[in-house]
Amino acid sequence: MKRLFFTLVALLLLMGSRSNAAPFAIKNGDTIVFYGDSITAQRLYTVFTEAYIVTRFPHLNVRFVHSGWGGDTVYGGAGGPIDLRLDRDVIAYKPTVMTIMLGMNDAGYRPFDQNLYDRYKAGYIHILEKMKAALPDLRFTLIQPSPYDDITRNPNFDGGYNQVLVKYGQFVKNLAIQNKDDCVDFNAPMVAMLIEANHQDPTLAQKMIPDRVHPSPGGHLVMAEQLIKEWNGPSLVSSVTIDGGRHKVVEKNNTSISNLKANANSISWTEADNCLPMPYDMKDPLVMLAINSSDFIQKLDREILKVTNASAENYELKIDGQDIGTFTNKQLANGVNLANYSTPMMQQAMDVLGLTFQHNNIHADEWYSVEVPNQNNVTDQIKEQEAKLNQQEADVIVKQRQAAIPKPHHFELDAQ
Repeated sequence: MKRLFFTLVALLLLMGSRSNAAPFAIKNGDTIVFYGDSITAQRLYTVFTEAYIVTRFPHLNVRFVHSGWGGDTVYGGAGGPIDLRLDRDVIAYKPTVMTIMLGMNDAGYRPFDQNLYDRYKAGYIHILEKMKAALPDLRFTLIQPSPYDDITRNPNFDGGYNQVLVKYGQFVKNLAIQNKDDCVDFNAPMVAMLIEANHQDPTLAQKMIPDRVHPSPGGHLVMAEQLIKEWNGPSLVSSVTIDGGRHKVVEKNNTSISNLKANANSISWTEADNCLPMPYDMKDPLVMLAINSSDFIQKLDREILKVTNASAENYELKIDGQDIGTFTNKQLANGVNLANYSTPMMQQAMDVLGLTFQHNNIHADEWYSVEVPNQNNVTDQIKEQEAKLNQQEADVIVKQRQAAIPKPHHFELDAQ
């Protein structure tokens, strides 16, 4: 009996290790279209997801198209009826991956209505059927609707609107299971973050979703985390362990170390990581509240420096001559996550994020201001405008990919 117990434990551990080692779901050559309503049209969780992929996999060739339209439902909206939206804003790009987040507007901002719910289900199924007919190999990631904020403020009616959205999200989950599609819950993790944020700072927490519908960048970071985790995005940026007593690198992961030099008071080396950390704005109080109220760093941004057997009590860390912080030998022995600090690597990743916003803003300008308004009157002048904007975006994407290539950095730990 005891042997059977340990065998079962071993099998469970093996299964867990296999699931943790699942490959990243996004492949070289993929085109991802993010489809949805105004929450997708904010171009925040989508841009953060793109920035993660570009910085974590700098040599992966993936195209990103952001096709959210304010007010949209499963039947379309101001951007056109659903079949036009799908033809023009999704199928035209020949995606291999499509994410769908709809429901906030479909449920009507009122107590549960069976007729609206049935209409939502029929419309959602139509979207999938149309897309499968047009692109049989398309991989779907269905997203359960993000929350309406009934957490930091009182609900507008008994039970609250978010409970209605949860029911809609359960349909999305069941549909994904039925069709064997990927599915991501944006609701429950956001609610958990809002509860913790409200505990930490009730006034600031109300600004996380200021109009109760559209999250701030901090909220979008938490939503992007859920999408990335569903795609098996690795948490590790890099990890290094140096034995300060023996002056030796004893472990390194996703990086290379050279020119290690050490004496009684100093350790220095050159480190060349294979990727950059996930960028986020450390100066934005709402971003930091979201991060401190969630497991974002643990799940997406582990850039670990560990130094054991260090002789001095305190060490100052510099990277490329830039002061990063002063750490005790105990902190170093336990491991310091450099993704929590404004390092040269994080600054480079923020440059990538800026270029990611830039190219998506150009695409939005072409789409909203030129393509859609003139779709029934495509003159040579309109074609020229579209071509000019498309070239501008392509030029920025080249800069984005170049900016994502990691660089070697000089690390120095000096005893204090």
